[in-house]
Amino acid sequence: MTNSRRPPPPLDAAKLEALALRYVERFATTRGKLASYLARKVRERGWSGAAVDPSMLAERMAELGYINDGLFAEARARSLTRRGYGVRRVSQALRAAHVEEEDAAPALEQSADEALLSALALARRRRFGPYAQAPADERTRERQMATMLRAGHSFAVARRIVSAAPGDVPEPDQ
Repeated sequence: MTNSRRPPPPLDAAKLEALALRYVERFATTRGKLASYLARKVRERGWSGAAVDPSMLAERMAELGYINDGLFAEARARSLTRRGYGVRRVSQALRAAHVEEEDAAPALEQSADEALLSALALARRRRFGPYAQAPADERTRERQMATMLRAGHSFAVARRIVSAAPGDVPEPDQ
């Protein structure tokens, strides 16, 4: 059986812009992610016509207000922090989304301010530390520490949560 589908025609400036508009209407994105997506589409389908730089098209979408890296960073950081991830994991996620440092800085600062609340959210979801039914043995505490560290929390915050007795929720202002 042969493949009867013809490959899609090569892109030109108008088709690339249409792809960009379709992408930003469907997904919350950043300039870097949009530029990567457009470059991949050009590699896959080829190009015909005058050359267009995908990063310039992404920049134009940002100028038009379709993309805002700062708002994207804030929303992603809030979401990850609420789910119990620490500053390191939030920072990694923003870097993976191609958010520039100046756009990510306020979001990372907010995540750092809420580090203990985020760690408590993870502990509540995983039922350890102050949310455990009974005190954990040494091996279980080591695993819980590893979980907290993988989630991006600092060693001090992780130790504070894991070493808390069941029912003894640490106060954020301590």
